[in-house]
Amino acid sequence: MSSAPKPVATDAAPAAIGPYSQAMVAGGFAFLSGQIALDPATGALIDGGVEAQTDQVMANLKAVITAAGGTVAGIVKTTIYLVDMNDFAVVNARYAAALGDHRPARATVEVSRLPKDVRVEIDAVVCL
Repeated sequence: MSSAPKPVATDAAPAAIGPYSQAMVAGGFAFLSGQIALDPATGALIDGGVEAQTDQVMANLKAVITAAGGTVAGIVKTTIYLVDMNDFAVVNARYAAALGDHRPARATVEVSRLPKDVRVEIDAVVCL
């Protein structure tokens, strides 16, 4: 029998703003909740447009992945949520820069609204 899922929590990423964990580890994988562009130290939305928001989202994801015991190279799947598909090229460029040569499976969807009215949210599944 496999062990029970374990929550992941780190001060290096924003605290959950609802009844969920930053990630759950189960079966050799970490399932990361969506990250938005919050400053981990203050919990406040960072200044800047979608490019700065994407950089912060990727930094937050990396912090949770590290806390779960993984690396960016272990990301197997991400989902990007955008409030405006016109931001796709900018988000795609910042996402690619953050991942280097690693290319996980991915879906990108446009949504009507995101928490705190951010422009981008990204979640991930990571093989540990």
